[in-house]
Amino acid sequence: MLTFFIVFIANLIIGILVGLSGVSGFLLPIIYVGFLGLPVYDSLALSFLAFLVAGVIGAYSYWKLKYMDFKLALYLSIGSLPGAFLGVQVNVLISETLAKLLLYLFVLFAGLSIILKKNNAEPDSEDENSKSFMLKQPVWIILLGVLTAVICALTGAGGPILVVPLLASLGVNIRTAVGVGLLNSVIIALPSIFGYFSYASIDNMQSFILFSLVGTTIGIVAGSRIANRVPVEQLKIFIAVITIISSVYMLGSLVLEH
Repeated sequence: MLTFFIVFIANLIIGILVGLSGVSGFLLPIIYVGFLGLPVYDSLALSFLAFLVAGVIGAYSYWKLKYMDFKLALYLSIGSLPGAFLGVQVNVLISETLAKLLLYLFVLFAGLSIILKKNNAEPDSEDENSKSFMLKQPVWIILLGVLTAVICALTGAGGPILVVPLLASLGVNIRTAVGVGLLNSVIIALPSIFGYFSYASIDNMQSFILFSLVGTTIGIVAGSRIANRVPVEQLKIFIAVITIISSVYMLGSLVLEH
């Protein structure tokens, strides 16, 4: 029962952090694998289930605020579906040790990217002329969707942590980038969920799913409602520090095991 309580609390906290800042979902796999000792496939299946819920709620919220580019999201999704499927297959083919190593390294990279990223203020309006030529060519957007989905499905990183900074660097308004990233994370999650659950092996999976979904849903809703009251940049730095410490610790543990 203690394990289920930890799953609920972990999803609740991560859900709140995602609702507040748009980042930190990538911490879930490291909690499942590194601290609860669950198998990699089971951990990724549960993580992507949480990403699906967070993506649906978050994308709907951004759509209501009119920060959504459905055309861009559509082209990304065309690439993300096969990309996510490929990422799952690659994960299945490699050893569990290598899968853990890739997960911990990517989480470390995610934490460092939050620290190093320059947060420039952007206007709410979006100028089509400011977009990179890549975003004006559907084939490049589709290829971008394939690439990001492969990495996210392989490592359990979710989606927004890669897609959002990439879109922002290519000239997309940051709020629109977050909305598109959240919607795209739903598309990445779908094949990832089915793929990893087909290899899941732990008992009482229904209970894990229940506590995960309840925690995530409550967390996302709560985080979204109080987002305007919390200094987001300081929160992101806090998440980044915890992420870096956790990933370094797990990398060290993995080295000592071998």
